Amino acid sequence: MIDEATLREALRLVVDPEIDCNIVDLGLIYDIAIDGAKVTVTMTLTTPGCPMHESIACGVRNALLNLEGVENVEVNVVWDPAWTPVRMSDYGRIQTGIC
Repeated sequence: MIDEATLREALRLVVDPEIDCNIVDLGLIYDIAIDGAKVTVTMTLTTPGCPMHESIACGVRNALLNLEGVENVEVNVVWDPAWTPVRMSDYGRIQTGIC
């Protein structure tokens, strides 16, 4: 059985290459829904028009599809609410130097 904590841990392997920090600690993950073997991730990026949009979404799919029990991954990139540094974890702030 997959759970949200396991999924979030796997998503820590996905790094925004422009910021050099993982997407979980950047606060880009808004929601994770589990429906059997299907996982739907609702997330954002730090800026609309981010050139790494497809690469990061592909990284999310690949990270989760590598987990036992996950057979289908849907990634929804949303812009509302907009991302702000307030969403970052303490670790993310340390990694990026944002206080």
